[in-house]
Amino acid sequence: MILRKNILLFFLLILGGHLIGQSKKPNILFIPVDDLRPELGCYGNQKIKTPNIDRLAKSGVVFSRAYCQQAVCNPSRASLLTGLRPDSLQIWDLVQPFRKNLPDVITLPQYFKLNGYTTVGLGKAFHNIFPDSVSWTEELHVDGFPFDPDAIYTDEPNLSLIAAKKAKFIANKVDRRDMYGIWYIKANAMEVSTANDDQNYDGAQTTMAIEKLQQLAKNEDPFFLSIGYYKPHLPFTAPKKYWDLYKEEDLPIATNPFVPKNAPTFAIHGDLELRSYDDQHDLPLPLDAPLSPEKQRALIHGYYASVSYMDAQIGRLLDELDRLDLTKNTIIVLWGDHGWKLGEHNSWAKQSNYEIDTRVPLIISGKNVKAKNTKSNALVELVDIYPSLCEMAGLKIPEKLQGKSFYPLTKTPQLKWKSAAFSQFLLGHFPAKEIGKNDRMGYAIRTNQYRYVEWYSWNDGKRGIQIAQELYDESNDPSENINLAGESKYKNIVNQLSIKLKAGWRKAGP
Repeated sequence: MILRKNILLFFLLILGGHLIGQSKKPNILFIPVDDLRPELGCYGNQKIKTPNIDRLAKSGVVFSRAYCQQAVCNPSRASLLTGLRPDSLQIWDLVQPFRKNLPDVITLPQYFKLNGYTTVGLGKAFHNIFPDSVSWTEELHVDGFPFDPDAIYTDEPNLSLIAAKKAKFIANKVDRRDMYGIWYIKANAMEVSTANDDQNYDGAQTTMAIEKLQQLAKNEDPFFLSIGYYKPHLPFTAPKKYWDLYKEEDLPIATNPFVPKNAPTFAIHGDLELRSYDDQHDLPLPLDAPLSPEKQRALIHGYYASVSYMDAQIGRLLDELDRLDLTKNTIIVLWGDHGWKLGEHNSWAKQSNYEIDTRVPLIISGKNVKAKNTKSNALVELVDIYPSLCEMAGLKIPEKLQGKSFYPLTKTPQLKWKSAAFSQFLLGHFPAKEIGKNDRMGYAIRTNQYRYVEWYSWNDGKRGIQIAQELYDESNDPSENINLAGESKYKNIVNQLSIKLKAGWRKAGP
């Protein structure tokens, strides 16, 4: 009898432990990637080498039509992490912190923190110059690297260029040091690094993230770990083995190295970022003749190598998650903050309202994702991630969020869904520190068949008169090469989309 009771007690303990494990809130592994367009194997690119992200996709849902709310870092990330659109935040540039206008807004990681999660921020989640300490239980930074570790170089001639610039800055009493006292100076746009993965920032922060995962695995509280990757953001620097994955002559170049026909000339951004690097000062403007095919392939090679380097770091993360037996109770979300043009529309940047800039990679995998190795063509937006993760983790969705939870799509990816996604972009004042006069704001709506954009004058943060329209037929012109807005046969379509676009503003307004 005693033996039978002991056996029964043993099985009850096992069952109880199993139920406790099942009832524990899921962990969140949050993976923002800077400047990553949907240039991945799981998105159909057969040239690029991304085996680890592709592995992640096989255990989850790939969202084929996900869109950011503004194609530049700060407003895109602020929108996602607050669940509010740029006009509601009144954040449209790189220099305004989102808490300036909404000091008490509760961010996505902050909300999980308030609900019992240990939240850890590493790398770039919010725009890197605006860390948000209230969101995190713990913020981490890799020692020895700049606070803004975009421009990390390991080899000549970049180190010599930086040394010469630093000496000149010091002589002219110009201080380019970050908050940690480390000098931040750009050199060339590309580097084939002879250093190893961890001597470049994303490798070093992955090692730190793995160590933190090992600590978090011992805690009873669920965790929200964000590790934000900088590559493939400029400069295109990566260890040599990732460059060696590609033969430059085999890389495809853009088939539309020209601005869209009949489009307003200001709608394509002038590539200020890439042109600021020493080896790209003569980069042509969008209306100029394009770069030679050889120079285009060199830049694409750098972008691909940077993506493959970042992909390898994500593979290390996933391996450690498996080793620690955390995968089965972790929701993994990988997202890019906006697209990036690789010669499309004769441009090499983000910062426009076009598909190539606003469409982003979004992959949801792991715990509570029922549909495995599937794709969803539903229109979703980055502003939807906040309510989606809340619902997936069993948390109440906060009021006033302006996105829609796509959790049902992780069960049934082909559900009928949103009829439109919205983006916007402010041109004219960039990179001024204050919203100025004579700027231009473009509002875009993306439906199943069309992209429609309305441009308005914009003065001191206020919308003025409409100055231009763009309409692209995504079914017949997916590269958005011909603006149809001025053609009489599309007048009714323009009117209908204009009404739908304005209704979206009202719904998402402050």
